[in-house]
Amino acid sequence: MNILLVDDQELIRIGLRRILASADDLEVVGEAADGAEALAVIEAGDVDVVVMDIRMRGIDGIEATRRVRAQDGPPVLVLTTFDEDEVLWGAIDAGAAGFILKEAPADDLIRATRTVGEGGAWLDPAVTQRVLAHHRHHVLPQAREAGRLAQLTDRENEVLLAMARGLSNTEIAAELIVGMATVKSHVGSIFTKLGVRDRAGAIVYAYQHGVAGQHGVVDQ
Repeated sequence: MNILLVDDQELIRIGLRRILASADDLEVVGEAADGAEALAVIEAGDVDVVVMDIRMRGIDGIEATRRVRAQDGPPVLVLTTFDEDEVLWGAIDAGAAGFILKEAPADDLIRATRTVGEGGAWLDPAVTQRVLAHHRHHVLPQAREAGRLAQLTDRENEVLLAMARGLSNTEIAAELIVGMATVKSHVGSIFTKLGVRDRAGAIVYAYQHGVAGQHGVVDQ
């Protein structure tokens, strides 16, 4: 497995090379001191996995990772001394396949590099709990909210959008060419599926979750 080391400190690269060279199936084929050099090495050579530092001059590790992944380049293992949320989420958002701290044991670095190079993912144990907490508190609730919207029928979506535009039930009935009772039935169903109590709640829900904006209602 061919590895590219990217770190602005030569002593760090020497240490990383020695650690990775102790594994028979890993070979460091290139080094770079910043993101720009890394991109050039990747374009010129055969790299299977990139071990990328974050804080570097010029093109930093997060931006370099983003560019590598945008070009369908090799997977990136982010290696850093920083475990702040900004760095963690920045690396993940950029497309990094792994995140490991420089204080991690040598064996963990080898396993992480191998795992990422083989197409897997790696999270340093020191940040795993934060990722899980974020998933529980943000990702899962958003998924549940999206599930509520998915329950709406096409007609109910039309009624919701009309409500977001400020139309009354009478106006909605005229626009959709349906009876008043039908509109009231759709409105009641929308309240139930979205878990809101009234018309105002449904309208706020539509805007908060991007439904109205996606259909151009904001500009109407």
